[in-house]
Formats: sequence, C-alpha cells, structure tokens
Amino acid sequence: MTWISSILVAIVAIEHIYILILEMFMWTQPRAMRIFGTSRQFAQDTKALAANQGLYNGFLAAGLIWGLVHPNGGFGMQIQIFFLVCVLVAAIYGSVTAKRSILITQGLPACIAFVFVLMNVL
Repeated sequence: MTWISSILVAIVAIEHIYILILEMFMWTQPRAMRIFGTSRQFAQDTKALAANQGLYNGFLAAGLIWGLVHPNGGFGMQIQIFFLVCVLVAAIYGSVTAKRSILITQGLPACIAFVFVLMNVL
C-alpha cells in the first residue's frame, strides 16, 4: 500500500510542477491562456501575479517531494499529510473564488492521495 500512496503523492507533486510552469513561464502563451480561460490582455496585466501564484504551487510540490524522499518514513508521511492538506485547502478556496473545476482537477487527486497516505499511517 505504501508504494500506491507514494505514486499518488508523486502525481500530485507533478501536477503542481506543471501548474508552476504554466503560471510562471507560460502565462501569456496560448496554451496557458486556454487552460486558465484568460485573454491576452488579462494575461499580460496579471503576469507578475501569476508568477507569484506559480511559485506557491512550486512550494507545494517541493513539500510533497520532501515528504516522499525524507529518510524517516514516519516523518515523511507527516510531511505528505501536511502538504496534501495545503493542496486541499487551496483547491477548495480556488474552486470558490476562481474556477469550480479546480476542486476536481487539483482537489480530487490530493484527496485520493491523502486517503491512501492516511491508510498507511493508521
């Protein structure tokens, strides 16, 4: 069961690295504008804000990876739980304030990973 939770946590981390790339480096590119539903003018006007947001997504990914590679497995799972809860809170907030689908695209994978990590702890 541990390897399943590790794979799921890694998927959430990879997703947030992808979001970091979109928000920090591709925000004004057609692909990112299509994904986030923004216009060229809005993307230009909010480029710095998006980069800041992307950095926070990178911190979430870094925390999840830290939890995966921590030499103390028990403490590593605690780190994973903390950062998965952070992702869940961000997904709930994002779904209320920005785009409802965030709850599915970011919250659901984090929730599934969270359940599997908890099953390893209990």
